[in-house]
Amino acid sequence: MSIRVLLVDDQALVRAGFVMVLSAQPDMEVVGEAGDGAEAVALLARTPADVVVMDIRMPVMDGVEATRRICAGPDGPRVLVLTTFDTDEDAFAALQAGASGFLLKNAPPEQLLAAIRVIAAGESVVAPRITRALLDRFAGQLTLPGRADERLAALTDREREVLELVAAGLSNTEIAARLFVAEGTVKTHFGRILAKLELRDRVQAVVFAYEIGLVKPGV
Repeated sequence: MSIRVLLVDDQALVRAGFVMVLSAQPDMEVVGEAGDGAEAVALLARTPADVVVMDIRMPVMDGVEATRRICAGPDGPRVLVLTTFDTDEDAFAALQAGASGFLLKNAPPEQLLAAIRVIAAGESVVAPRITRALLDRFAGQLTLPGRADERLAALTDREREVLELVAAGLSNTEIAARLFVAEGTVKTHFGRILAKLELRDRVQAVVFAYEIGLVKPGV
C-alpha cells in the first residue's frame, strides 16, 4: 500500500518540488497540500493521511500548533517537521507537541524519502541522542503531562529501566547489552512502554522521560 502524504508549506514552489519527488516513488502518494497549519488541520478532517510533512514557520497557524492539534487525536497521521537548523527551539517545541521527528529543510531528497518511510513504519527519524541534546538545551520549558504519575506507575521495574536507557540515548542493541537480554526482549518491553504511556514512538518516550523528571538534563 502507498504511504499517503500531506504536504504543508506556505511556499507553493517548495510544495511543488516535494510533489515532484514524492510522486515519482512507487510507494508514496501525495493526498493533499496546505499553505498553513489551519488549512492542514481542516484538510485532514476529510482526507486520510499517514504522514504529514510540516513546515514550522507559516502564517495563520504555525507548524508547532498544527502538530499539536493533529497529534492530539487518536490514530492520527505522524508528523515530520521541517526546520532550518537542528538546534531550533521550534524543533524542540514540535517534538513536544507530538512530532515523530524533524528534518532540515535543505536535506537531500533521499533523506526526505527515507524519513517518510521510517515514520510511516512507526519509528522516529531523530536519533535519541539528538533529541536529548535538544531537551538538555530547552529543559526549562518542559511541562508535566497530564496523568504522568499514573501512567508511569503502570510500568514494571524492568520497563522503567528500559525507558531510562532509551531516554539516555541508547539503541535497542546497546540496551540489550547493558541488561544482558536479547534485543527482541528490549523491543517487547519498549512496545509495552509505548502502549502503557500512550506514546507514539521513541522520540515521544524520550520527551516524556524528561517531562516527568525520570531523566535530568545533562545527566
